[in-house]
Amino acid sequence: MAKEIERKFLVRSDEWRTRAVSSAKLMQAYITVNEDRNVRVRLIDGTSARLTIKVGKSAMVRDEFEYEIPVQDAEELTSSAIGIVIEKVRHRVPIAGKTFEIDVYEGFYSGLVVAEVELESEEDHFERPSWLGEEVTGDRRYSNMMLATNDLASELIHGVSHQAL
Repeated sequence: MAKEIERKFLVRSDEWRTRAVSSAKLMQAYITVNEDRNVRVRLIDGTSARLTIKVGKSAMVRDEFEYEIPVQDAEELTSSAIGIVIEKVRHRVPIAGKTFEIDVYEGFYSGLVVAEVELESEEDHFERPSWLGEEVTGDRRYSNMMLATNDLASELIHGVSHQAL
């Protein structure tokens, strides 16, 4: 069983862009959601797809199971998604031995920019780059599952024009 341990932050500037080593366009749809578990499908650059099952109530640590699936299956599952299909471009930015994933949202949540860093343990330390803003790890509104199943655009995007687009 794989554990996902991550912290999540808003992004305050686009300084990270010069250090990005890769980018991928993601479409993410939720097939089923529950308070402590969800199943999602993700299309990556329209050329590959993954099915992910996450279990756990903690905002920082959850069990995660991920499997490659055929793109055609992912497209069909996306068409029966619950709520909003999340569209974003994910950029990978290495900083001092850790990789930050910067999600620049498009479509419904255009203007929202969030950074995640995966950790080895809850006590794991990392260098905090100057472009990281407020930590939102415990704020469930910033979980992709909540973004997909609730219309939070006006609440989360209002006033983010200073953030990286």
